[in-house]
Amino acid sequence: MPDATPSSTSRPSTSRSSTTRAARESDAHDIIRVQGARENNLKDISVEIPKRRLTVLTGVSGSGKSSLVFGTIAAESQRLINETYSAFVQGFMPALGRPDVDVLEGLTTAIIVDQERMGANIRSTVGTATDVNAMLRILFSRLGQPHLGTSKAFSFNVASMSGAGAVTLDKGGEKIKERREFSITGGMCNRCEGTGDVTDFDYSVIYDEDKSLREGALTIPGYSMDGWYGRVFMGSGFFDPDKPIRKYTKKERSDLLFKEPTKIKVDGINITYEGVIPRIQKSMLSKDREAMQPHIRAFVDRAVTFTTCPECDGTRLNEGARSSKIRGKSIADCCQMQISDLAEWIRDLDEPSVAPLLEGLQETLDSFVEIGLGYLSLDRPSGTLSGGEAQRTKMIRHLGSALTDITYVFDEPSIGLHPHDIQRMNNLLLQLRDKGNTVLVVEHKPETIAIGDHAIDLGPGAGTDGGEVVYEGSVEGLRASDTLTGRHLDDRARLKDAVRAATGALEIRGANTHNLQDVDVDVPTGVLAVITGVAGSGKSSLIHGSLARQDGVVVIDQTSIKGSRRSNPATYTGLLEPIRKAFAKANGVKPALFSPNSEGACPTCKGAGVVYMDLAMMAGVASTCDECEGRRFQASVLEYSLGGRDISEVLSMSVAEAEDFFAEGEARIPAAHKILARLEDVGLGYVTLGQPLTTLSGGERQRLKLASQMGDKGEVYILDEPTTGLHLADVENLLGLLDRLVDGGKSVIVIEHHQAVMAHADWIIDLGPGAGHDGGKVVFEGTPAELVKDASTLTGEHLKEYVG
Repeated sequence: MPDATPSSTSRPSTSRSSTTRAARESDAHDIIRVQGARENNLKDISVEIPKRRLTVLTGVSGSGKSSLVFGTIAAESQRLINETYSAFVQGFMPALGRPDVDVLEGLTTAIIVDQERMGANIRSTVGTATDVNAMLRILFSRLGQPHLGTSKAFSFNVASMSGAGAVTLDKGGEKIKERREFSITGGMCNRCEGTGDVTDFDYSVIYDEDKSLREGALTIPGYSMDGWYGRVFMGSGFFDPDKPIRKYTKKERSDLLFKEPTKIKVDGINITYEGVIPRIQKSMLSKDREAMQPHIRAFVDRAVTFTTCPECDGTRLNEGARSSKIRGKSIADCCQMQISDLAEWIRDLDEPSVAPLLEGLQETLDSFVEIGLGYLSLDRPSGTLSGGEAQRTKMIRHLGSALTDITYVFDEPSIGLHPHDIQRMNNLLLQLRDKGNTVLVVEHKPETIAIGDHAIDLGPGAGTDGGEVVYEGSVEGLRASDTLTGRHLDDRARLKDAVRAATGALEIRGANTHNLQDVDVDVPTGVLAVITGVAGSGKSSLIHGSLARQDGVVVIDQTSIKGSRRSNPATYTGLLEPIRKAFAKANGVKPALFSPNSEGACPTCKGAGVVYMDLAMMAGVASTCDECEGRRFQASVLEYSLGGRDISEVLSMSVAEAEDFFAEGEARIPAAHKILARLEDVGLGYVTLGQPLTTLSGGERQRLKLASQMGDKGEVYILDEPTTGLHLADVENLLGLLDRLVDGGKSVIVIEHHQAVMAHADWIIDLGPGAGHDGGKVVFEGTPAELVKDASTLTGEHLKEYVG
């Protein structure tokens, strides 16, 4: 018996010590450990990111920040989560490959809040994209008077329809025919089909009636008679392809323009013929104008006039949906209200029968106001939101979430924010962190970098010169470090000693787009004019609504570049064209041989350089093509050279290298050199000519667009936040570029929040005083020095503080 005592007392102590050990081990997982990351340009880097802290990632554009955060940490987290689903479900999800990294430990669920524009579907609005419309529809279906039916009766995407007919049922082994009827009450306006706009076509822009189809009568982009469309239209048999359109009978003209989809046979192939107008409506007009390619947008602007639907007055809803009201307001009225006003209206509704619904609505609408988007309305098309607005709209669903220990990944959340609004965004980021989440922020603005608990600086340069961790530690340590970011973190621009005099003015009279309140203003020409004001004050509405469509105006906005992995800077800027011609001329062969998308492509990988193996629900495998060893061209094409280099070697050059190469000697091509000089000007000297567009960061894509459109023949350039994605050190280069444009005789109008650009302006137009219906007025016009002296507006206060 005496021996039993020690053993009985030792058992609890063992259990206690194992519990303590377990607690210690579980508490040890307080970092995300990355070892040997090599995604894109990362050079085998290793970092440790503290959990439940706010970590800022800094460095010049192209230094590898996005590759580390989005391409490595977030990508692996999402891949591992997807693997927890069944193979059947994974088949419907995007297949993600494992990032090129040796070790990733301590990952948590990652939620990405990026700058990607929201869906540009013409039917997508702020209300539908955030599910607020869905909740409002249920509210009106329960409380609206007169009662109409289910929530579908208030949806502008559901058409009313009814029908009847016989159906065959299998009952007890016997086939029985029964008559069935159905009826759906939808809210869609029949006239505009729920889009809020009706379209009128200018047929003289769609076709040249003096020509026949074979002579190229159709002037729609992409409708060449040498290709597929020619085969369909000329082989349809509905009209004579050799007869000028003005000689068509009424029936022939109707078939050409309006015929509904009809099955026909052309050259023994079954195809569907459809009239030109329904085809344009499906392929071009179903997209939001902002999402169209520039040449398609130009055609649509010429050929189509959009007018507000006279039947629904732009609300998209039919008479029935507009007639049902709660306290004197219809669902259309609610969607047109400013969100901050709608939040107050919902707060006053006291209906216990729908209390949970009202609570959910209230929470979401208050989040809009809290995040600084209270000035929007629910009927605003989602494609018209700026990158910053879209990012903050995506944040809304995470603000009230009860989830903790999540990794939130933000891509420049300060984009599109006035210095006044950045403080509010900072508070939201800190709020997410304080709930026990890990917050990773890729950022360039000093105001947001300052709130970080931990900083990781990548560099030292961009592209192949970057991809290394040059600093890791506190923000104070970063400020004192000798890295590019550390040296520029306290940069402050100063006001110019002298400003340029205007050569004329662009008059804007009675502007009332969105929240503008009949604004009259003169925008000076021949100078650098900056349009500023808090987010939602009406800057973009004023400039894009009144000036953007005028002749001689070139708009370089934030819409993303759509490009496949076959697109690269050389193809996008038109640089490849003069290079191919020079190679062809020097070697006496066809230019098509020097395009990886045409005759010169390697037959095995079809010019992609890699061979893709699709593995169904698992990530596909891309392996370097054995035939061309990743060079993308046939071996015979690589025997031709220009200036001692073959075409694949030219495409693997950086912009800076290529600029020297094409400047003189045998390889001198002035047209190519001009484009390359512009790419160098916008700070893309490190990008290789053949780098796929899909691997470029958001800031790089915008500057690529800037470089390609700088060659346009425009007299007036409108730039929408050109500092997006630019490191502090690059802002100076951008200001130099803007100066060169103005000194070259151009007028430059910049919509911008960055104080360095404001201080460098010749003239400032400040809108405000607030956002939404509290904005829409010009609160200041004058030079930056006058604005600082005046300091009566929010912009004036912040600029005064910035320039000291």
